[in-house]
Amino acid sequence: MRSFIGQGTGNAKNAVQEATRGLESPEAIIFIAPYDIVGEVADLLKKQYPNTPSIGTIGTKLVNGQVGDNNVSVLGLFSDAKVRCGVIENISECPVASIGKLEKDISAVSPGHGDTVCLEYCTGEEEKLVTTFTSCFEKKGIQLAGGTAFGAPEGKTSVVAYNGKIYGNACVYALIKNTTGKVRVYKENIYKKQASNISHFATKVDTSKKALIELDGKPAAEVYSQELGISKDKIIDNVLKNPMGRAVGDEVFISSMMGMEPNGTLVNYKRINKNDCIYFLELGEYQQIEQETRNKIQSDMNHISLVVSIDCIYRYLLYDGEGYFATYAKDMASLGNHMGVVGGGEQCNNQHVNQTMVCAVFE
Repeated sequence: MRSFIGQGTGNAKNAVQEATRGLESPEAIIFIAPYDIVGEVADLLKKQYPNTPSIGTIGTKLVNGQVGDNNVSVLGLFSDAKVRCGVIENISECPVASIGKLEKDISAVSPGHGDTVCLEYCTGEEEKLVTTFTSCFEKKGIQLAGGTAFGAPEGKTSVVAYNGKIYGNACVYALIKNTTGKVRVYKENIYKKQASNISHFATKVDTSKKALIELDGKPAAEVYSQELGISKDKIIDNVLKNPMGRAVGDEVFISSMMGMEPNGTLVNYKRINKNDCIYFLELGEYQQIEQETRNKIQSDMNHISLVVSIDCIYRYLLYDGEGYFATYAKDMASLGNHMGVVGGGEQCNNQHVNQTMVCAVFE
């Protein structure tokens, strides 16, 4: 599947001109831009390519081995990809109302076995969105890879872009069928269960604010503190080393702590439901895990043409603090043409996760 990736710097006009130099007749455009110019970039792309659908998000970019915050990155797809783009508005209320539009777009791309993915970027409400997408995608074999927009200044509302306009409280998506080969979604978790393999059950939660109130009938913070030997006032700072994980079958999906209330309630980025089985995880040998992921991708996929990834901000903070993020970006680019973004949460098929890398790989 052919693709074009360009980058540009400076003001919105200059950045778009530079990033799209050589991009002719794209079937669809996916872009990443800084928060302060994302609206201008969306508008300029629509004017330059009036018949081409586009979606966009904000955040730190990983593009063919380079990492940037202030540049604009543009991904162009061509006629060997069948693409339908869309926006789901008012996601905090009822995203399921968009199922009719989703099903029309699915019919238009006519997904086959293992050749279709939905790339999406949202401003929140991830569990509602994943449920909505899953209800449409599972029966058609469509895979999902997505990220929560991250990079809005403090006090500002996150936004995404669709066809020249920006939206808050929304999700934008691109349904992509690869007509030249497979597409596959991968999820990478660099955390593992501790050797003690101690599990806990969520006995009291508040799903409306993603709060874990009690584990095993005790305040959640108290259980965390006792098992890991971490004082309660250090729990949130310890998220890069020991996040929590929700067990689903043989897999563990990370739920990152974002705050603690005086009564020992832990407020998280991923919702934990009552009776969920919870583990306190530990950081694994992440460079080795990264290599194993790349080896798996290269083993599965012939002639990789494009990789689109979403990395959690907590992974970025961990890797950046270890002086590893630049190396990681180059290693991802070794797979093939690569554009990635740092997000505030990740969606992979039927799950919303934290502290994870999700990517879609195209042949």
